[in-house]
Amino acid sequence: MRFEKLEVYNKSYDLALSIYKYTETLPNEEKYGIISQMKRASLSIPLNIAEGYGKQGGKTEFNRFLSMAKGSCSEMAVLLDFLKDLGLLEENHHKKYREKYVEVEKMIYGLMQSK
Repeated sequence: MRFEKLEVYNKSYDLALSIYKYTETLPNEEKYGIISQMKRASLSIPLNIAEGYGKQGGKTEFNRFLSMAKGSCSEMAVLLDFLKDLGLLEENHHKKYREKYVEVEKMIYGLMQSK
């Protein structure tokens, strides 16, 4: 099986796409700050899942990459809270994104326990 078959990879990939599109609505002065950080953090989740899966270095190696992906989920939570508190992210969008990142983080944890 390839990493593209993993549900958590696909959910995190779709979420990263959504974040990239959302960042286009943010003020241009945040281009090298919040926008850049959000793009890196959101994309690092599917990238770490894919890289860890592709290395096929066993459970320990895969879990190391999954752990980094989980860390990026937490990073996104802080960034989303920060944007909401700045008034740059509406409450309903904040809630939707936070719920999706919690779901992805739980799926990553489940994968870590199963592999």
